[in-house]
Amino acid sequence: MRAVVQRVSEASVTVDGRVVGQIDGPGLMVLVGVTHDDTPEQARKLAAKLWGLRILDEEKSASDLGAPLLVISQFTLYGDARKGRRPSWIAAAPGPVAEPLVDAVVAELRKLGAKVETGVFGADMKVALINDGPITLVLEV
Repeated sequence: MRAVVQRVSEASVTVDGRVVGQIDGPGLMVLVGVTHDDTPEQARKLAAKLWGLRILDEEKSASDLGAPLLVISQFTLYGDARKGRRPSWIAAAPGPVAEPLVDAVVAELRKLGAKVETGVFGADMKVALINDGPITLVLEV
């Protein structure tokens, strides 16, 4: 699993003109990508890493502050543009594999006590955020 994590002061995701997920910071906006051989155990590890990641003010984590997370599925994190001008999506898991694993990350975060908002899997989403810092990390588990 791969995630792009941004420290934000606010973030939202809109589908068909309607806000479906929104957080007011400080918090984390997380794009999650899944590849073919990812497992529920990796989803658990990613959730724990996100909840404990010390990138908020004064090196605090979301768990320290009770900070919210906006988690959005993002198959393009496994895009490969090394050849040509058109990315290949071969490494991205298909929806029936990826969706339950993204849901597992969200469920694990909630089990840990996180307030989590989400996008809509497979939808055309418009994401808005104010990156605080800016701080952006790529995580792989």
